[in-house]
Amino acid sequence: MSTLQSRLSRSQQETILSHLGHVKLTLLYKASVHGFTAAAFHQRCDYHCPTLSVGYNASGYVFGGYTTQAFNQTGQYVYDDQAFLFTLSGKDILTYKTLSPNYAMYMTNNCGPNFGAAFVLINEGQPQVYSKPGTYYSFPTAEMHGNDFKLTECEVYQVEKSTDFEKPWRVVVWKNEKKQEMLETIKSYSPAVSSVSQVRVLLIGPVGAGKSSFFNSINSVFRGHITSQAIAGSSTSSLTTQFRTYSVKAGREGKPLPIIFCDTMGLEESTEAGLDVDDISTILRGHTPNLYQFNPSVPLHPESLGYCKSPGLKDRIHCVVYVIDACKISIMPSKLEEKLNAVRRKVNRIGIPQMVLLTKVDAACPLVSEDIRNIYRSGYIKDLMKEISARLGVPLSCVVPVKNYHEELELDLSCDILLLSAIIQMLRFVDNHFDDISDRLDKLETK
Repeated sequence: MSTLQSRLSRSQQETILSHLGHVKLTLLYKASVHGFTAAAFHQRCDYHCPTLSVGYNASGYVFGGYTTQAFNQTGQYVYDDQAFLFTLSGKDILTYKTLSPNYAMYMTNNCGPNFGAAFVLINEGQPQVYSKPGTYYSFPTAEMHGNDFKLTECEVYQVEKSTDFEKPWRVVVWKNEKKQEMLETIKSYSPAVSSVSQVRVLLIGPVGAGKSSFFNSINSVFRGHITSQAIAGSSTSSLTTQFRTYSVKAGREGKPLPIIFCDTMGLEESTEAGLDVDDISTILRGHTPNLYQFNPSVPLHPESLGYCKSPGLKDRIHCVVYVIDACKISIMPSKLEEKLNAVRRKVNRIGIPQMVLLTKVDAACPLVSEDIRNIYRSGYIKDLMKEISARLGVPLSCVVPVKNYHEELELDLSCDILLLSAIIQMLRFVDNHFDDISDRLDKLETK
């Protein structure tokens, strides 16, 4: 069972789970694997409940039904006042409740899931849909499955109460005292190398992932109220067109923090748009001047205006952070993933530490949306973190989820703690980087 691969995309599963609540789906039956037959369906699904049955057709429709009652082969109608039919439409789920609970399910042996003899998947042992709205269910067939009655796949899932939220897999203290402790830790941080007074963190990611929003969120935490210094918003192309460095102050009149964020153009799928991968090396090595205007068709070169020909360690990048939208991991275009991996290889060659900042986690998981403190109790978020870890080639310990401020007017303690935790992790990686540099220098001096 565990080897079966669901055909539902992550976004489709998210949509379904947002409707069903605190549950998980376990795939019991997959027609393309076990056979488009009534016998195969009943062998794997009888006496399991509740279940979600899902049909797919060549027209691209995803539809089916939910029941709390266990399938059997008695030839009887079964009561279920919770049963419903559904179709997925983008990020929405359209549902059609049973009109007659006493006749919600029909338990027959010659077909697959049978909802009141009005809607049947695998009808009479064939990869077909029987769809005839009537007394027990009312639904528009064109809206539900486009009147395409040929099944390309049928899956049945057992719906189980989720245990994802019983024990956190990362421990976080959600208290104001912890927030104050982290604020002081960051304020008092001092780089291990005397020639560097502020560490430089480069934010890289696809358009709209939340790089500028992350800086604004960190700035908000230290200012004590929501701010919007860096340009951020929703757009199909990068709102950031320059290489920008941002320093954060500890309060309006406070001293600058020992960390500088470097923002870049967003990465785009096209080779003619967004940040050029060839610009990365010059940025990492400290050659790129502040306010440099990116030109995707012409990378920065030594003769460019403002090019820093002899950068010191203080001018270089000390940590690279990939900012990734949690909602878009499963639909990340292959060309964009190739660009990210090309960047990672360049960073690896120079030996700079890397981590992933997973944004918009509240939009990715409904239960996290209810309470951000569920972040490390969510198996769904953990799976997303594992996936991006594997796809970008960074350890899971280097993947940190956050929620940026984007529509709020007031700060939230839980969001602040996640944001500050991300900064502390960056500073720890930078310390490791400086330790490596010191070790190399020591070895050179002893030769």
